Amino acid sequence: MSSKLWNTVLSLFLLSFFGWSSASSGSRSILREIGAENGDPRDYGVDLNLTNFDSVLKDTPATYAVVEFFAHWCPACRNYKPHYEKVARLFNGPDAVHPGMVLMTRVDCASKINTKLCDRFSVSHYPMLFWGPPSKFVGGSWEPKKEKSEILVIDDGRTADRLLNWINKQLGSSFSLDDEKFENDHLPSNVSDPGQIARAVYDVEEATTTALEIILEHKMIKSNTRASLIKFLQILVAHHPSKRCRKGSAEILVNFDDLFPSDLLLADKQEENDGKSPLSSFQICGKDVPRGYWMFCRGSKNETRGFSCGLWVLIHSLSVRVEDEESQFAFTAIRDFVHNFFICEECRQHFHKMCSSVSGPFTKTRDLVLWLWNAHNKVNTRLIKEEASLETADPKFPKMIWPPKQLCPSCYRSHTQRNNEIDWDQDEVFKFLTNYYGKTLVSLYKDKDALGNDGADGAIEELVASTNALVVPVGAALAIAVASCAFGALACYWRSQQKSRKYFHQLHSLKNI
Repeated sequence: MSSKLWNTVLSLFLLSFFGWSSASSGSRSILREIGAENGDPRDYGVDLNLTNFDSVLKDTPATYAVVEFFAHWCPACRNYKPHYEKVARLFNGPDAVHPGMVLMTRVDCASKINTKLCDRFSVSHYPMLFWGPPSKFVGGSWEPKKEKSEILVIDDGRTADRLLNWINKQLGSSFSLDDEKFENDHLPSNVSDPGQIARAVYDVEEATTTALEIILEHKMIKSNTRASLIKFLQILVAHHPSKRCRKGSAEILVNFDDLFPSDLLLADKQEENDGKSPLSSFQICGKDVPRGYWMFCRGSKNETRGFSCGLWVLIHSLSVRVEDEESQFAFTAIRDFVHNFFICEECRQHFHKMCSSVSGPFTKTRDLVLWLWNAHNKVNTRLIKEEASLETADPKFPKMIWPPKQLCPSCYRSHTQRNNEIDWDQDEVFKFLTNYYGKTLVSLYKDKDALGNDGADGAIEELVASTNALVVPVGAALAIAVASCAFGALACYWRSQQKSRKYFHQLHSLKNI
């Protein structure tokens, strides 16, 4: 059977199995400001109804949510709306002052579609405000006589000041209605708190999507860069910490031969005809990414941190997830991706120079993890000096040698302050990095499905390994899997038999590249 026909079969099966649709135009991003077509452009509160209530609250990266139940015919509700919007401005939308902390939403109980939803929460008056972790609202309810509930009624929020004061008490914060973007005294600068990295999982998604957007915007997929993008996408499919990014990467790989055939003249002609890249309809990390802001990687100034920070976190998170036999493939995939697609010329030259100094192939995950850690510290050492002389450092997030002693005291055998020489315990450093960029990074998702591994996800990894754009062609095995519907069992068997092989024969097996 021809490779193109196999790709068609694979694409249809993958889309039907996981319910993906690359061209579907889902609901607007839950943390974006409501557009003029949906009402007053100054509205920041997110309108929910019975059909999207659970999905929006399940997918939000926010730690807490406020749900206002109101009725559009209620005069008191109309008068309260400006107060609610003043607070929502701080937390919602692309220009949020304090993004990712509280999702401000509203439900119109006067709409018949929401009757059952309002009944679930025993709404007794308008407006009625609730507070709690978003996951507790999903499929949840509230009853007045229920003694223990993580969903609380906001009993003192009748004005913007009082509502914000109530929220501040819950968060232990001191936010003000006058707060402006990038003037953030609350920004997390306490490096001794390892839990901060958990917020970076959303930045990893943001960085993945931003990287693809840059590649498409600058038309960087060429005959000499095509293979390096395929290799990096393979790593993302197998080891990206976000399941939705793994799925999106798999979808791109399954369709890669059709999107970017080896004869790039055809692809270039298509792009000229419609003005868009053939990849523009794919959403690598889902319909709500990019969100337009950073969380862990957010600087105190607009031009600091952001994408470069997110990309470093992504690379570290990939390195701690690969297995020993994959470490050299992961190294070359990361090296070539940065060299071909990171648009900061000086940065990629420095990184490529460090990569070129590697004497031999990596055979252990530990070696790769520690090499990347050491390389990152070398970059920071250089930038500390440059930013000090040019006064371009972020005052709240200055570059530092990582990890600081407060975060990992066992990583330090000794530290000479005079010349800043550190005697590292590399076993402890490796243990710290594995936990920090591994389990801790995804800890916010422990109650969600967006990141966790499951049998179906393992099946994706094996499925994409069978396309002719990838390393190991297993068309016959996949045909048996599709015909017998024993997809999961075959994937697990194939994974156990082939994991050590599928990364090592990529160069001579990448047909038509």
